[in-house]
Parts: sequence; C-alpha cells; structure tokens
Amino acid sequence: MKSCFGYVRVSTIKQGDGVSLQAQKDAIMAFASRNNINITKWFEEKETAAKKGRPIFNAMVSELKRGKARGVVIHKIDRFARNYTDWGKISDLADSGVEILTATESYDFNTYGGRMAADFQQVVAANYIRNLRDEIKKGQNGQLKNGLYPFGAPIGYLNAGGGKPKVPDPERGPLVRLAFELYSTGQYSYRPLLKELKRRGLRNKSGKSLSLCGLETLIKNPFYCGIIHIKRTGQTFNGIHEPLISVALFQRVQDVRTSRTSKQITRHNHTYRGLFRCGECGGAMVPELQKGHVYYRCKLMGCPTKTVREEVLEAEVTRCLEHIKLTKSDVALAARQIRKWMGEKRQTISDSAAQLRLANIRDRIDSLTDALIDKLIDKETFNLKKAKLALEEAQALEDQQRTVTLQQKADNLRTLAELVISLAQTYVFGKTDEKRHLVEMATSNRRVSGKNVYLEPASWVLEVQNAIAVLCCAEAPDKSRTFGDLNMLFEESELPTREQLCENNIASTTPEKLGRSHLRE
Repeated sequence: MKSCFGYVRVSTIKQGDGVSLQAQKDAIMAFASRNNINITKWFEEKETAAKKGRPIFNAMVSELKRGKARGVVIHKIDRFARNYTDWGKISDLADSGVEILTATESYDFNTYGGRMAADFQQVVAANYIRNLRDEIKKGQNGQLKNGLYPFGAPIGYLNAGGGKPKVPDPERGPLVRLAFELYSTGQYSYRPLLKELKRRGLRNKSGKSLSLCGLETLIKNPFYCGIIHIKRTGQTFNGIHEPLISVALFQRVQDVRTSRTSKQITRHNHTYRGLFRCGECGGAMVPELQKGHVYYRCKLMGCPTKTVREEVLEAEVTRCLEHIKLTKSDVALAARQIRKWMGEKRQTISDSAAQLRLANIRDRIDSLTDALIDKLIDKETFNLKKAKLALEEAQALEDQQRTVTLQQKADNLRTLAELVISLAQTYVFGKTDEKRHLVEMATSNRRVSGKNVYLEPASWVLEVQNAIAVLCCAEAPDKSRTFGDLNMLFEESELPTREQLCENNIASTTPEKLGRSHLRE
C-alpha cells in the first residue's frame, strides 16, 4: 500500500466552514480506497490557488522533497495551483519521481500525453483567474467612477452592502474626527495623539489597539473628507459617501503633517507657545520653565529683546480683551434691528462665485485630461495634479452646498456678539488649550519688543463691534445709511462662522457655559 499525502483547498475561510473541504476529502478517500493508497497526512488550505507563496502548500512540497511520502492525492488540478510558479514546483516534483494523483480527473504525469493534458488544464485555470481579475477590476473601476468605494470600509465607516456607499460608524466615526481635529492644532505628533486616542477608546477594525502605522494611514487618507484615492494606481475619485470632516480640516492636517516646524506636544505645553514673535528681529518667542516661572525668550544673539515672563503676557492679553466689550442691551437692540431689516429684505445670498469657481476647476480637470491624452504629461503627473484638483473641487462643492442665507448671517453675528460681550471673562475662566485658541483667533500682531508687549484685536472682532455700533444707532434719522451698512456687513463681511470657532474650541466657552444667562431676543 502506497503512502501519500492528501491536499484539499478552498479559496476563503467562509468556504472552509461549509462542505467544500469535506466533499474534497470524501472524493480523495474514495479514490485512495480504490487504488490501495494510504493517506498518511492531510494538508488543508483556505487560500486562493492564484496566490503564490501559500504556506501550507509550500510545507507539503518541502516534505515531499524530503521523501516523507511517495506522492500526493488532490481533488482537481485547479484545486492545486492556478499560477505558473506553483505549477512549476509541482512539475519538478513529478520529474523527481513524486506521484501526482487526481481523484476526479484522469491525468497520468508519467506519460507525455497525460502531462500535456495536465499542463493544458493548468493553463485554462490560470487564464480563468486572469480573466476573473480583469472583470473584477472593470467592476471596481465602474463603482469608483460612480463615487462608490468597492473595498472594505476604513476605520470610522461601516460597510452598507454591495453597490452602496459606506456609512459613518456611530462609535468610531467621532473619534476619527477628533483625531483630525487634535492633529490639526499642531500640538500633537503621532505618538502622543495615538496615546490620547487609545485612552478615548479608538480601535481598529479587528477590535485591537490602533498601531502607529495605522494612525499615519488614517491621517493621510482623504476618504474622510469625501475623496477616494487609490494608492496602487494613483487615481482619485469624488466619493458619494458622507464625509466625516471638511476638506479645509483635512488640508490643514496635511499642512501640519508635511511642515518641518510643526508644533508637537511637550512636557510643558505652555499657553502662548508660538503665538508671540520678537518685535525687533521677527523670531519666535520660545518658552522655557525656570525656577517655577515660564519665560519667553528671543533666541537670536544680540537681539535687544531678551525675556518676558508668562504672567506679563497674560496681563497684556487680558487688558486687550477687556477693551473688547459689548453690553447686553447693545446686542438686544441690534437683534431687534436685524429682525426689522430681515422683514424688509428676504433673499438668499448669491452663490455665483462658488459656481464660477467650480466651473473653473472642472475646466482645469478637462484640460489636464486632454494633456494626458495628447501625451503632454505622463500618468504620474496627471494623477498628482488630478488629486490636488479633486480636493479643490470637493472644497468648492462644500462651499456651494452651504447656501448661506441672510438669516444664517444674522444668527452668526448674534453668536459672535454674545462671545464678545465678555471675551476677557471667557479667557480668564478657560482651560489652557481654550485660552490659547481664543488668543490665536481674537488677537493679532502679537509681538514683544524689549520688555514691552504689543497685541491688538483681530479684524473680525472689530467688525462685530462696528456692526453692533451701527445697529445701535439705527434709530437716528438717517436710516438709509444704517441699512446700507447692514447690507454691506452681511453681503461682504468675512466674519468667522460658529463652526469655525467650534473647531478651535472657542464657541464651546461662551458666557452661558460660565454660568451667565443666555441672551434672549
């Protein structure tokens, strides 16, 4: 009785849980019984035969080469190998005297005709795989062009079924968004950010802790802002799935990631790090902790500006913010005037600029495609430029979809006015990160010259003050001037939105969170 190995294979683990492996074993056992063969060892594999380097297949080949069995019994040729590399190993085994037997096909590897028939069957199997791959690629490309991602959902999204866009994961989606928001501040490198995300419970798709490489892949993936990028081909597509973050936030993160001078979290995360510059040489004022006090120093040799304590900077910031004041009665009066004006003019602000911008971007994409067809640029250059334009297009669509109405502008002004009512108090009671963001957003031209500290309110703060002042004088005889100024404010102003403030944690520290009553109309 000959001793042989038995080899069975299925393409996936899911198949292996069914009857396929057992059906192959039954056929091989029946063949062995008819031909006086003893199956001494089984080799079970759950992997496609199109893949080279299958571990169980290679282990079996090694044992056959060492003479552990006279031969191997398989179910069918296409169960054994569907690539030329593995088929070459099988042919070498047959040439060395190892018997290759099939339970359901009559191939004699010891005869010229039998070997040729087996070779032909393997070519058919390999060609089937090649054709199948081409058809799969066609289907995937079709889905990508329609804005669908045909692969597994990345962290933060869930698969919704074939032919459907990925949907945000209610558990991990907010944590992914948080990862982008934290990294965009410039205060986190990958390792501190990974530690913070682990603390908050972010896990990968298998439920394990996210790795450093996994975090880097996540941060670099434009899928989260609605852009599908295929790394293998370099192609970029506009996705139809719901973005977790805005294009602007994604772009800020990439700017921080690629910047050599990006700020990282340190042992002493000082409040004004990177916010003040030397008024003499323009260099950054670098914080240092000495004897329990934080000193900000200009590092340039010979510069008249030496050091200033953090308490001095804080006092000047508070003094600057205290000059930015509005009363509740001012804001209430302004609110009434806004409602009156809204009653006279109800219309939506034109988004023609966004439409023109979008049309321009699409013309550039068409020109880029023509350049590729005319062979004026290579494929790699095309993919790089197309990816950049895709981000611009997504940003333009984002802007166009945010149809800003006069009511939204009015609500925005009232939100900003409420913040300005007690900007200094908001600053005093804020946490370190909130103080930092507020100073960054609400002040400008921050510098230190010698021992003197200079800073001034940001332009948007002054705009809010001026706007409220105009509205509070609206009962004066010259009403045409008042409403003319209001038109200009709503239609031309670049005031930050509440969303932009929230991204910087400023709107989260409004007076009502400090125990103050919310302003009523």
